[in-house]
Amino acid sequence: MTIFGGGLFGPVIEASCRELGIRTDHSEIAHEGTNSFFVSINNASGELVGGVADMNATEGMTPQWISARMEAINSADVIVADANSSPQALAFLIDNCTKPLYLDAVSVAKAARIKEAVGISKSKSFFALKSNALEYRVLANLTEAVIRRKYVSVGAEGLQVEEDGRLYEFPALPCIVRNVTGGGDALLAGIVHAGPSATVEETARWGLECARCAVESPDAVSSEIKNIKL
Repeated sequence: MTIFGGGLFGPVIEASCRELGIRTDHSEIAHEGTNSFFVSINNASGELVGGVADMNATEGMTPQWISARMEAINSADVIVADANSSPQALAFLIDNCTKPLYLDAVSVAKAARIKEAVGISKSKSFFALKSNALEYRVLANLTEAVIRRKYVSVGAEGLQVEEDGRLYEFPALPCIVRNVTGGGDALLAGIVHAGPSATVEETARWGLECARCAVESPDAVSSEIKNIKL
């Protein structure tokens, strides 16, 4: 559920989503706006050294825009949102989602939006937070928030998970790194796929396996991820 920009890329991306089985009936194409994009700069080892992003299209996803789609959102088994959305939109989701809500910090700069959203929200409670180590520094003092699980990716060292005050650590899986772009998204995809009822260990296994699949592929989204079985 998103806002696609106009021009050439928005309709192409929307059509590609439908071809992959991703429903777009609750999304919108803003024909007058530009599409969101991210351009990464990687070194010879496939590691991200910089990037440029334009996510202004998502600013149209206001609390009012989300409210009109809230019934559809709450019909899902789980809900995933990220900090490309405004603090107001994230706060609205925190307060109105009736299913487990996973929030992704996205970047160091945008992680602050989650912090602000918690401050705005009334319930200050959601199911899971996913970040990397740098992003987590921005969010570490969210003492007022009630978050059941915190997933922190620590690069080559693997994954840390905090639940009920206990810290779990899982090493990264052996792999040949070709491109780290998309690794964090794949990690979260695996965690969400495992489901909120899965144990910490099960979610870590799924997340790390999906992350390995992603970083071993030269593409940002590996076509092999759909074939993972544990």
